Amino acid sequence: MAVERIIGLDVGDVRIGVAVSDPLGSMALPRGVIQRGAPETVMTALHELIEETEASRIVVGLPLNQHGEPGPQAEKVQRFAEELERRFGLPVDTQDERFSTAEAERTLIGADVSRKNRRRVIDKLAAQHILQTYLDRRTRGEDA
Repeated sequence: MAVERIIGLDVGDVRIGVAVSDPLGSMALPRGVIQRGAPETVMTALHELIEETEASRIVVGLPLNQHGEPGPQAEKVQRFAEELERRFGLPVDTQDERFSTAEAERTLIGADVSRKNRRRVIDKLAAQHILQTYLDRRTRGEDA
């Protein structure tokens, strides 16, 4: 099995949660958060992350509605994913992110993390959940 580092992104209007796979591509690790601002600043931060991790693929959480259909936010995220692919020349896959933030929130509440501290880490944990779901699907041989 080839080693492939993958970056997972939870793209929001204010922040982008970031996770990175382990070198074997089996486990997603929360990495951090990129504050949304000037598009070039965001792209520079992502470029530095790609270079540092030697990532060969990006997975972006796609916020579908509860019926599994894209809405206006999903369309914005899809355009962002297309820009990443064009700019960095890496394959960019999308992963249904329904419930990823809710799952991260439940995990933090279960760990008795205060509301203030949850706000600081929720985006990177949502990115971890998105990427782990993608990695698990690949392991099972499902289309990812």
